[in-house]
Amino acid sequence: MGLSPAVAAIRVAVRRVLDELPAGSLVLAACSGGADSTALAAALAFEAPRSKHRLRAGAITIDHGLQAGSAERAESVAGLMRGLGLNPVEAVRVDVGTDGGPEAAARAARYAALDAAARQHRAAAVLLGHTLDDQAETVLLRLARGSGTRSIAGMAAASGPGGLYRRPLLAVPRQTTRKACADAGLPVWDDPHNADPAYARSRLRTEAMAVLETTLGPGIAEALARTAALARDDADALDSWAATAFADLAVRFGEGCVGLDVEELARLPVAVRGRVLRLAALSTGASAGALGAVHIAAIDALVADWHGQGRVSLPGGGTATREPGRCGRLYVRGAVAAG
Repeated sequence: MGLSPAVAAIRVAVRRVLDELPAGSLVLAACSGGADSTALAAALAFEAPRSKHRLRAGAITIDHGLQAGSAERAESVAGLMRGLGLNPVEAVRVDVGTDGGPEAAARAARYAALDAAARQHRAAAVLLGHTLDDQAETVLLRLARGSGTRSIAGMAAASGPGGLYRRPLLAVPRQTTRKACADAGLPVWDDPHNADPAYARSRLRTEAMAVLETTLGPGIAEALARTAALARDDADALDSWAATAFADLAVRFGEGCVGLDVEELARLPVAVRGRVLRLAALSTGASAGALGAVHIAAIDALVADWHGQGRVSLPGGGTATREPGRCGRLYVRGAVAAG
């Protein structure tokens, strides 16, 4: 019997990513034991030593400690990874906090552990098992929150410092990963949280996507993934335009203070101007996580809706102010300069 088409599809997707990595480097698969990450890890174990750059392959599984028996489950997954020939393999227990809700807190703890593992083992990349269906769900969740172009662009194929995190399966349907595991005889663990209606993504996965398929016809996940790719192209172009505009307009005034010509800012399209203002705030010390659309809108009002209003307060103690007059200058100051 020949190679399963599902197994072949996963291997091809992984091979494309491995071909981009430095010769002899270590690649880690993040594996939960679910079908997506197990199929990914199996493909990595097969492809890495056969890749043109002769890569090494390992795995890490995260125990969030949120379910009874989670430690035993993590060790079982680690054992499966070792059985596939992956080395090194680690099962890491993390402490999940409460900031941002249970899903966000678990994600933060997970990525912190993956960051640490990548540093410890000097990994060139960490592969994540997000599929086309995950991408579609991400787009819908962000649309429901009223997010902008960058947010609905979904997950990037490469993210993190230096492109550490790679997602080879973003064009692969979830059903393909499950079929690949079945064809290869790999055990799969179905996390009960994935079907728990307490979580928005679970409700979307088990209820909303089915309704959309019934109402609008098949291919919804593929269409949403295409939307994400198009939005990412647009967002990349706008970000590049804004970076160039910021470099041209920004004038430094001592430590933590940037000045921008208001007339020049006003000539920019709103989508580009907002990005320039965000860059200005970040360059003076504002936290990316705390800097929201409401702050950017308030700064933008100093440019587009000027009527003598006072300074705008920014996260971390910074401010934005405008000089009086039509030809004034906008100043964005960090906490040090504003103090």
